[in-house]
Amino acid sequence: MSVVFTLEAGVARVTIDRPDRMNAVDAATEIELERIWRTIEADQSVRCVVLTGAGDRAFCTGADLKSDTEKTGLDYWASLSENGFGGIAMRRSLNIPVIARVNGLALGGGMEMVLGCDIVIACEDAKFALPEATVGRLPLAGGMVMLQRLIPQNIAAGLMMTGRRMSSREAAAYGLVNAVVAAEDLDQEVDRWVSDIVSCAPLSIKAIKQTIRQTAHLSPMEASSLKHPELIAALESEDGNEGVMAFREKRPPQWKGR
Repeated sequence: MSVVFTLEAGVARVTIDRPDRMNAVDAATEIELERIWRTIEADQSVRCVVLTGAGDRAFCTGADLKSDTEKTGLDYWASLSENGFGGIAMRRSLNIPVIARVNGLALGGGMEMVLGCDIVIACEDAKFALPEATVGRLPLAGGMVMLQRLIPQNIAAGLMMTGRRMSSREAAAYGLVNAVVAAEDLDQEVDRWVSDIVSCAPLSIKAIKQTIRQTAHLSPMEASSLKHPELIAALESEDGNEGVMAFREKRPPQWKGR
C-alpha cells in the first residue's frame, strides 16, 4: 500500500510510503489519501492527525511525473480535486488538527500539503519549494493561491518565480513552520505537540480550526459575528462546564466531546 494509516488513542498517523520515489504521489496514492481523509472525517474518535513521508529523505516531492508523463498542464488542471494536492492542501471539511511532520524535502505538491496543515514541525535538513515553473508547470493544487496568504507576498512570489528551496529555519522565520529540531528529535517534538492538542477540549479545537479557516478573508468584525456549527457546539457543550469545574477543583478535565 502506498499510504500507511494507523489510529491509536485518538491520534491518526498518515504516512506516504513510497521512499523509493521520494514519496512522490501517483494517481493511486492520491486516491488512497482521499479515502483516508474521508475515513478520518467520519470517525469522531480522532483527535489529531500526523502527516508525514516514509524514510528520512523526503516528506513528499509532489506529483510523480514519471507515472503520468502524457498528461498536459490543462489535463492536470482539469483533474484537480477541490481539496487540493493529496486531498489536504485546500480541504475545508476536516475540522481536526493536522500536524505536518516534515522529515526532508517538501517540494511541489508536498509543500502544498504542508500549506494545508495546521501545525508544521520540521527537521533542520528539511527544504521547502514550489519548483513547478522550472518544468513549465504551475503550483495549481493549492500553492499558487495559498502561499502568499501565509508568508509575505514578495517572499512567496520569489519562491514560486525561481523554484528556489527554502530552509526550515527560513520557513520558521516567515511563520510557515512552528518548530525546527534535529532529525533525531523530530518524533519527540511532534509527540509533544500531539500531547498538548489532545489535552485540550476536542470541541474547542474544532471550533478554533474552523474559525481560522473560515474567517481569514473577513474583517475582525465580520469574523467575530460568524456563528458556524462548530462554534455553537463548543459553546453549548458539557465540556465547557467540565473544563471550568476541573480548573476550580485542581484536577485534569475529563473531556467527553459533547
